[in-house]
Amino acid sequence: MIDVLIIEDEQISSRLLERTLQENFEDVRIVGTASSVSQSVGWLSDPANHADLIFMDVELSDGKCFEIFRKVKVTAKVVMTTAYDTYAVKAFEVNSIDYLLKPVELESLGRAVQRCREYMEAVAPGTAGSIDVQRLLSTLESRKSPYRERFLVHLNDRIVPVRTCDVSLFFSHNKDNYTITKDGTVYVLDSTMDTIAGEVDPESFFRISRGCILDKNSVQSVVKIMGGRLEVKVAGLDPKSPLYKRYNPDLVVSKSRVEDFMKWLES
Repeated sequence: MIDVLIIEDEQISSRLLERTLQENFEDVRIVGTASSVSQSVGWLSDPANHADLIFMDVELSDGKCFEIFRKVKVTAKVVMTTAYDTYAVKAFEVNSIDYLLKPVELESLGRAVQRCREYMEAVAPGTAGSIDVQRLLSTLESRKSPYRERFLVHLNDRIVPVRTCDVSLFFSHNKDNYTITKDGTVYVLDSTMDTIAGEVDPESFFRISRGCILDKNSVQSVVKIMGGRLEVKVAGLDPKSPLYKRYNPDLVVSKSRVEDFMKWLES
């Protein structure tokens, strides 16, 4: 039996991963969950707890997961889950650590579980695998993403951090700029569209027009319309919804950008 700890700050993602593991791998048992660095350190520091395999999100509610390695000894097999492939470095392979890019696919999940099985069979009972933590940390931190990972937005009297990986699209409306997250929340942004376009990862985001930048994973379908243009349907954004009617984001790819957009979508 493989005892699994899930470290993930998004409740929906955590529950989905837990359910997928339980439904597809009979030898997997979820023994705990945590959503922050502090919770993870507390769980791992308790001698009553044990995990063979940890699925660990890079971005947690109170910092990056790398802090966990600094505060507590980790002997379990670790699988990083991240929306950024910049973290998928050779250090993972060298140190017997796997990684999964979000959204996590079942095939990749199966690969990680199988590697854990092989690892457990190869390591003698009562011993821990050798993980060069300092080498891992130095390699990971030298490969920080050059792209913006979050935007600070004003919500009434509060400042709220919005992670770039949670964004469905950026758009302009009545001379203001906004972002819509994957859960349908709209925030006002201080940044201009030109600034945003230069700060987000071009592999994940595409500027379909002067007033709209789309997230690749949010593109649900594309329809050809008059004039050689394309109309994009975004997952979770219903054209009949009050939200859509209020802001009316322009989800049409201009003719001059159609070819580049299709290449980006296929890549």
